[in-house]
Amino acid sequence: MALYAAYGSNLDPARMVERAPYSPVAATGWLTGWRLTFAGEDVGWEGPLTTVVEDATSSVFVVLYDLHPLDEASLDAWEGIALGMWNKIRVRVQTLEGDALAWLYVLNAYEGGLPSARYLGIIADAAEAGGAPQDYVAMLRNHPCT
Repeated sequence: MALYAAYGSNLDPARMVERAPYSPVAATGWLTGWRLTFAGEDVGWEGPLTTVVEDATSSVFVVLYDLHPLDEASLDAWEGIALGMWNKIRVRVQTLEGDALAWLYVLNAYEGGLPSARYLGIIADAAEAGGAPQDYVAMLRNHPCT
């Protein structure tokens, strides 16, 4: 099985059970050299969506899942891979057990715009439910929004 690095609203274990029921949590870790941001203001239902961009000074908290092939197809469909909305790339994630290669979805849109307060709350709640450190959750809760 392949590993999938979840961030944003997919940090919520309950959401991932719905989207990938055959894929257990493998570990948590950090996507070093990347920054969580918002993009695709024109494609989101309430403004921009979470994505990541390369940034040598930042890190993004992720939950790694052992991605079952049935769940991979489901996530690809959910994220709109066939529609070109998201790109799926391989990244290196730092975990307590060492580095791991994982699949990551990156929004195919320009960075920019502020998320809605409701959406930002969903992202922060998901990070908290996924086991993110308190300072990371606080950073999300204090992010500017509309």
